[in-house]
Amino acid sequence: MDGTGATTSAAPFADLITDAVGDVSRLENEANAAISGLMTGSGVDVHQAMIATQKAGMAFELALAVRNKAVQAYQSVMGMQF
Repeated sequence: MDGTGATTSAAPFADLITDAVGDVSRLENEANAAISGLMTGSGVDVHQAMIATQKAGMAFELALAVRNKAVQAYQSVMGMQF
């Protein structure tokens, strides 16, 4: 390989992580809006609010698990002896 493969393969992973964080933020904002709408009585159903909060919670847990695996992989690589 000519060394360009490393830079092109790193960009999609970084984009994936950035998109995942954006999705978590978006889902959290939707959950907050649903809860707020439920509390003010502006036509949000209890089921919609619960589903929105569960989606946000699951997205956060997934992002946290990916982060933990990335940190674990980094620590594993740093612990290798060459």
